[in-house]
Amino acid sequence: MLTLEKFEEASEIVKKVTNPTKLIQSDYLSAQTGGKVYLKPENMQHTGAYKLRGAYYKISTMTEEAREKGLITASAGNHAQGVAYAAKAFGCKAVIVMPTVTPLIKVNRTKSYGAEVILYGDVYDDACAKAYELAEEHGYTFVHPFDDLDVATGQGTITMEIIQELPTVDYIIAPIGGGGLITGVSTLAKMLNPKIKVIGVEPENAASMTAAVKAGEVVTLDSANTIADGTAVKAVGVQNLPYVIDNVDDILLVKDEELIGAFLDIVENHKIVVENSGLLSVAALKQLDLRGKKVVCILSGGNMDVITMSSVVQNGLIQRDRIFSVAILLPDKPGELAKVAETIAEAKGNVIRLEHNQFVNTNRSAAVELRITLEAFGTEHKNEILKALEKNGYSPKLIGAKL
Repeated sequence: MLTLEKFEEASEIVKKVTNPTKLIQSDYLSAQTGGKVYLKPENMQHTGAYKLRGAYYKISTMTEEAREKGLITASAGNHAQGVAYAAKAFGCKAVIVMPTVTPLIKVNRTKSYGAEVILYGDVYDDACAKAYELAEEHGYTFVHPFDDLDVATGQGTITMEIIQELPTVDYIIAPIGGGGLITGVSTLAKMLNPKIKVIGVEPENAASMTAAVKAGEVVTLDSANTIADGTAVKAVGVQNLPYVIDNVDDILLVKDEELIGAFLDIVENHKIVVENSGLLSVAALKQLDLRGKKVVCILSGGNMDVITMSSVVQNGLIQRDRIFSVAILLPDKPGELAKVAETIAEAKGNVIRLEHNQFVNTNRSAAVELRITLEAFGTEHKNEILKALEKNGYSPKLIGAKL
């Protein structure tokens, strides 16, 4: 069972390896919600995520004999690095089984913490099955990413820190994947102050906890297709579900597009990088009435590769009309391109890309096509630019933007 005594013990133990992730007050999010919003930046942990807490506390509960035999887990992400780092701190062997498609940077980071990495299978399920097989063969202790109450206890130490720093907190909002984080966070919150509202957030396309709570038992989804890969879990932990049912006040669902906007908000206003899963708590804010409330959003991790980051930024700018593209037909004669450029400049638009296609029409004198990708301040400014082009006799047609 999860007990207050274990949470208190875990809170002291994890201090040996965690960074003090002090709350960050967000004036931007506070203004949007009418509440006082704080961020709990677990993306600033040594391994880039909160997972270190649960892994380290789990190992602390193991016997010396079990530690000497070593431990094993399966993960392609934050849990792998958390277990590897925690095992190194205890001086015990760690074996991490990762799918063969795991990005090299994640493999190398996990190795850098001293773990032995075995690449096996195309997906997590294959790697997990192999890890269980090796655990049986070598006597390793398997450290589950979420379906383990010692792991959940370690994750719940986040709540202890929140309440110590902000005793009057009204809402704690946390992402949900397999349920380890929300189990620990919500259970301790209700033990310390039953009035605190704990809200869990899932990706709309991977709502395995929502399905489980509704059914009263763990349900396996057909798919979990979301950009929030850290929470793309088809089935939540069996041990977690009863605690979630008892202690979580509501579970909200967030679309992938909303995570893209949340990424821009956090990067531009707080200058910190948070992975898509870690942004679930921020993206869910607009679904709640938080006027006059003190709210803490847990940013669970920040391990995002630069290719994904680039894609999210580009899509976010397009989504908010800060980047858009238009096609314009104009006569193929000297000076026409300059007139268009002058119109855009007067409207304070910034040209990012320009393509001039003379072969759109067999009669070049009648029309050539100009495709322009522009930067604007937002929807209002975009509309001003379009009106300026129309006023000068052009008929801009919006097309899919590309950078």
